[in-house]
Amino acid sequence: MDEIVNRVAKSSLITLDLEEHYPSGARTKIDIAPWLYEGIILKETDFRKSLEEHDWSQYQNHYIALYCSEDAIIPSWAYLLVSTKLAPYVHKVVVGDLNLLETLIFSDVIANIDVKEFEGRPVIVKGCAKITIPESAFTELILKIQPVAKSLMYGEACSTVPLYKKSKK
Repeated sequence: MDEIVNRVAKSSLITLDLEEHYPSGARTKIDIAPWLYEGIILKETDFRKSLEEHDWSQYQNHYIALYCSEDAIIPSWAYLLVSTKLAPYVHKVVVGDLNLLETLIFSDVIANIDVKEFEGRPVIVKGCAKITIPESAFTELILKIQPVAKSLMYGEACSTVPLYKKSKK
């Protein structure tokens, strides 16, 4: 009987799984509406007082999405002021929703990936994950590794979708 050989394991294929690079830390939304006067007007003195009284340490090692649930005009400096309070404790702050936060977290992750290990190699970008990975993250990843990879595929080693193959010059 012939020995069963795992050709995928012996190949030069590299599987890149964005989930393996996903940073830990709670993802938290902070609504600034409760700090507004009557929920709709930002009065600087009252706003600053509310921020001074807030326990910012509860956000240690969090990723924060700042937003306002009320239809109020919020000056840019208000979000900046909140960010200065969060800065000693958090990994990242964005003004927007959790989807934007995740998109920017993955953008940071991809920026820190060293492409040297993918030079001249066939790469599978793993598609299945336990976490939701924004589509834009996969696009950004492809733009980063395509210039160096021999080929790009998407999916699992047993079932891939070919995306790109470097032409032989």
